[in-house]
Amino acid sequence: MTSPRTRLVAAAALTAALTVTAPGFAAPALAAPSADPAQHSAQHSAHAIPFTAATAVQQADGSFTLSWTAPGARHVTVYAGTDQEHVPHRAAVARGAGSATVTVSGLGAADRWYFELVPDRGAPLVVADRSLHLASAPNFRDLGGYRTADGRWVRLGRVYRSDDLSKLTDQDLAKLRRLGIRTVFDLRTPAERQAAPDRLPAGARSVAANVLGTADTGQFNVTSPQAAVDAMIAGERTMVSADSARAAYGQLLDAAGGRGAVLFHCTAGKDRTGWGAAALLTALGVPAETVRADYLASNTYRAQANAAVLAQLPPAYQALYRPLLDVRPEYLAAGFDEVAARYGTFDAYLGRGLGVDARELRRSLLAG
Repeated sequence: MTSPRTRLVAAAALTAALTVTAPGFAAPALAAPSADPAQHSAQHSAHAIPFTAATAVQQADGSFTLSWTAPGARHVTVYAGTDQEHVPHRAAVARGAGSATVTVSGLGAADRWYFELVPDRGAPLVVADRSLHLASAPNFRDLGGYRTADGRWVRLGRVYRSDDLSKLTDQDLAKLRRLGIRTVFDLRTPAERQAAPDRLPAGARSVAANVLGTADTGQFNVTSPQAAVDAMIAGERTMVSADSARAAYGQLLDAAGGRGAVLFHCTAGKDRTGWGAAALLTALGVPAETVRADYLASNTYRAQANAAVLAQLPPAYQALYRPLLDVRPEYLAAGFDEVAARYGTFDAYLGRGLGVDARELRRSLLAG
């Protein structure tokens, strides 16, 4: 019988092998992360931002669809800029009611557009499309812009998640440098790093944080679709319990709360990276359904690449390998199940398992 670690390593091996051939959950009932000592003042300040939902999505034609809900606000004015810290108010690009969906077009080319939503009552909120729209790394996206259960918002431009960085173009690298990415956590094995070395923006520091704790990903022979699903579930549990995984994620979350933008990635940006993102967002107090949606979004961002991989396989094998290319609610749920079984609460996992102070994370990465 193979061990959970062996199954995790083997599943990662096949996922990586399939990925590089491509061209170009209700979470279980865990005790929520504890509130900050200054909970009263935090909740008071949270009310200053009246938005309960807000998104910006760039469309294929370059326009943006903005949606928001701000109970208590009668109207919202939208301004656009390329620096989230200094969005100019020279001219509004859109206006709407307290709850609205609008389209903004004609902005022109930029590394990234930010939209400041200014309500007639309460403090403004800056939103942006989370995707960086990098053809060379389709799962590259911002972990900011999510609302927490207590009404605060995860800051944009502080933590990014991605898939393989070896195919980044010079233009991509220049964009990442201008976005201020200074530390890159590589969650892959040494063999993966050697086979597909990262291309990093100038001035960025690389940190090897091998989640698997092995030199290579090994090999994996899929015998049935259910066997593949079982391997992914076992792997997710191991990403909580393995010493190498706890060391890697502890280092990552500790750095995420520091200065400068942090990027972390694996090969497909969905399993090792997916648990890292879920752990960080949960530590920040983002609701479980939002954490799950961010995790499952890899299926959307990687849809074209995954379809290309499956198209290269004989039809009889596609059903066998699809579970390794997907992310599924039961995979993520297995990770939270393991947290509950080993630590009881998520805060205990953060503290005893990862050595992370969640209060520091929240102070650094939340607005409102």
